[in-house]
Amino acid sequence: MKICVPTMGNSGLDEAICQHFGRAPTFTVVDLNDNEICVLPNVSEHMGGTGLPTETIFAEGVQVLIVGGLGPKAVMAFSEAGIDVFVGATGTVKDAIDDWREDVLSRASPDNACQDHKH
Repeated sequence: MKICVPTMGNSGLDEAICQHFGRAPTFTVVDLNDNEICVLPNVSEHMGGTGLPTETIFAEGVQVLIVGGLGPKAVMAFSEAGIDVFVGATGTVKDAIDDWREDVLSRASPDNACQDHKH
């Protein structure tokens, strides 16, 4: 199973979570089956590139996205792609995965999406 967490940099499991999904400098992907960690740069239009940040996640075959928060358009895009999204993550990637495993995080929905970002 591949889990993705939007992050501030390249420190793998010890990296801080970026609280704004679309503006995360990196996305840390953890493959729980083989413990591989891959850090992807956010090259979307939100960061001066092209495309949407959701497209980066789709291309990696991620099954679970763990975030601090994200906008309603992203919630819908991930839902339509069959990717489970959980909100409320804080701390590091390791903290987020631990909280997800302990069922501490909330499943993303239009009701708990970041409305002020207008995604």
